[in-house]
Amino acid sequence: MKVKKFIIEILLLPAIFFIGTGMSQTKTLRPLHSGGSITFTESGHSVTYYKVSKENPTLLLIKGPGSLQIAIRPLVKGPDINKSSSIFYRVDGGERSKYDYNAMQGNSGTKGLKIELSSGEHSIEITTENDAPAAAAKYLFKGAKEKKLKWILLSPSRPNEPVDLVTHENVVHYYRFSEKKPLKIRINGPSELRVLTRFENHFNMKGRIDYRIQVKEDGKVIQTYLLSSVYSEVTGYKQNAKLVPGKAREFYIRVPSGKHTYTFTPLDKDKNTILARVLFPKKDVKLE
Repeated sequence: MKVKKFIIEILLLPAIFFIGTGMSQTKTLRPLHSGGSITFTESGHSVTYYKVSKENPTLLLIKGPGSLQIAIRPLVKGPDINKSSSIFYRVDGGERSKYDYNAMQGNSGTKGLKIELSSGEHSIEITTENDAPAAAAKYLFKGAKEKKLKWILLSPSRPNEPVDLVTHENVVHYYRFSEKKPLKIRINGPSELRVLTRFENHFNMKGRIDYRIQVKEDGKVIQTYLLSSVYSEVTGYKQNAKLVPGKAREFYIRVPSGKHTYTFTPLDKDKNTILARVLFPKKDVKLE
């Protein structure tokens, strides 16, 4: 999916703000894509909803961990008010899931779907069927506290060009990969992979860069991550002044028991190579 608009700034920041009780605050999110917006009055306040349709899928970009609440408000009247309907959603390009709701139950916008998101960047696509009753939704995200782990760098199982980046005078090791030379990692589970990626481009390319990474587990596609970033202001190449890296975007992969091979491949033919740094928890060293 090609992104044509800039992401709203609030989506780029971790939605974790602590208040006096120690609980994280719920934030209202604006989709990157939608079928248009509509305003309702709820409890004396104007609330914006976004239309959900088949022709214009809704797209959200969110950084976890946390809970995404999708409150659905049917746009129907008369006899259709009692009809049941459904929305469909995908998380990180995975399998399409279905959520059923009743128009009468959702009329106040208080009923809806809850999606738990793990750490890292996530894309959520929401759509309906062509013949479904018109509906709109609002999106609320409540961040969760991220677990603290010590991580160890994993080297690729096949040759990939190493690249050294410098951040605040610290040298950080990445590996360059592309469609023709994907990145492959072997690991024993159960464990977890933390994958940090950066686009790389020339200085003359400005603005936000959107890119997709396909992930295969033992040859089977399990996820497709849509990532959006800008140029880093604090990180550069140790030995190449002609290129500039993007800010790191990360995602996590749960590794089941046994030996597994993970393959990471960029999907955008109009983009240059991608840099990646793959880590696993230090506590799982005994599995290697």
